[in-house]
Amino acid sequence: MTDLVVGGGAVGTLLAWALATGGREVAIVRRRLDGPPRPARITIVDVAGRRADASVTEVGRPSDLSAAPALIVFAVKMFDLAEAVESCAVWSSSTALTVSNGIGAEEIVGGLREARLIAGSVTSAVEMGPDGAVARLNRGGIGLAPVAGDVGPLITEILEAVAGAGLRVARCDDAAAMKWSKLVGNLVGNATSAILDLSPGEIYADAGAYRIERRQLLEAFAVMHRLGLDPVPLPGADIRLLRLGLRLPVQLGRPIIHRVVAGARGRKDPSLRLHARSGSGPSEVGWLNGAVHREARRLGRHAPVNRRLTELVEEVLADPDRRDWFRGRPDRLVADVERPA
Repeated sequence: MTDLVVGGGAVGTLLAWALATGGREVAIVRRRLDGPPRPARITIVDVAGRRADASVTEVGRPSDLSAAPALIVFAVKMFDLAEAVESCAVWSSSTALTVSNGIGAEEIVGGLREARLIAGSVTSAVEMGPDGAVARLNRGGIGLAPVAGDVGPLITEILEAVAGAGLRVARCDDAAAMKWSKLVGNLVGNATSAILDLSPGEIYADAGAYRIERRQLLEAFAVMHRLGLDPVPLPGADIRLLRLGLRLPVQLGRPIIHRVVAGARGRKDPSLRLHARSGSGPSEVGWLNGAVHREARRLGRHAPVNRRLTELVEEVLADPDRRDWFRGRPDRLVADVERPA
């Protein structure tokens, strides 16, 4: 049976390559394709610069497959997820795998499909080059956890295939703990980089910006604690170490975390900064910092820094003058976030 990857960006291409390299038959949706399914080669460039190809089938739409896929991987941004799920309604019995960043993907998919469901968290930093090859910028991988139905055997098969392709893997028992752990990692230097147009390394080098970062992360850890979720170590992303660093006195913790953050992403900018630079379409911030704020409110708590960072990202996306005001000025961000209510 075929695995279907919906989402032809860098993450979707990486997963299609990994599954195919690991011995599975894979099709990937290419919306630009106008015609019948066709064979194709996809290329991954590893951190050492080595190129590796894999054979897949390209389809213009999910219904172009001749039979139901064993697995549908939804590798799209959260704001495109519902549409992607609806495009696969013809294959309503296939197991779904979500890999979107943020909190809420499993609820979106579960609300539209009654089939088996697996949650995934991808920790590989990747970017697509002009030739369509996808570069791996770190040595991350993927974690998987069951959500609905008897998916244990399929999780084993997927992890074996991905590990066979050379990616690091983790099997998690608690999907919520895994997704919240990945969320905390996604928060690091993300919203602040979009607002300030600075790299995470530059942000963590500034004492005031680090104070804002530390507060947003501690709010997220507090929500996890209230939910009864323990941090989960994922391939190349163990947020338990981040939590330890945040608990150190600032003068000790900031230099340590600065070094870790500056080198963690390879050369890739955070997703929200990339989005702010592109200047088009919706952003994921509502499912990242916004998710921390919403869940804190639901629990009767507050996450004011995550709330304000969510608002500021939306402001700089909507108003170029607002973005110019904050660009390269951590002091202005600190003054705004720390202004008394």
